[in-house]
Amino acid sequence: EMDDEDCERRRMECLDEMSNLEKQFTDLKDQLYKERLSQVDAKLQEVIAGKAPEYLEPLAALQENMQIRTKVAGIYRELCLESVKNKYECEIQASRQHCESEKLLLYDTVQSELEEKIRRLEEDRHSIDITSELWNDELQSRKKRKDPFSPDKKKPVFSLTSPRPYIVYMLQDLDILEDWTTIRK
Repeated sequence: EMDDEDCERRRMECLDEMSNLEKQFTDLKDQLYKERLSQVDAKLQEVIAGKAPEYLEPLAALQENMQIRTKVAGIYRELCLESVKNKYECEIQASRQHCESEKLLLYDTVQSELEEKIRRLEEDRHSIDITSELWNDELQSRKKRKDPFSPDKKKPVFSLTSPRPYIVYMLQDLDILEDWTTIRK
């Protein structure tokens, strides 16, 4: 059993001890904080200087990854350029082939049209030869019937004031012959 005085003394000793411990704890905490702060500052300086191993290892991994990606991107770019060049060459080749085929087709078409026109002209020439002989024969027979001493009649001239209407043919003799040949066919 303790008396009040002992209790009070004991309590005071405990309070002193507790305040001493709290003071030591605060001092240690401040010291630890300062040490930790100095360590962080030192690491920060190492990172800024580029010498921290915690910084260098990830940086090396990132740089290696960057180099690999750069190489892959370069290879991909070259392949894309080669693909585009191949497509370009294919388009040029296809357009040349198309042009050549169109040219040959056009040549064949023009040739067949010309051959057809030549054939028609030959047919027309043969039929015109026959009809022109007939035409010439008829003209000669009409001329023979004319009286050589009779005065030549002049062709009527179209006039707006003339009392009788006249028909004026605007066709050339060749056109008339062609029409006549067509009618005879």
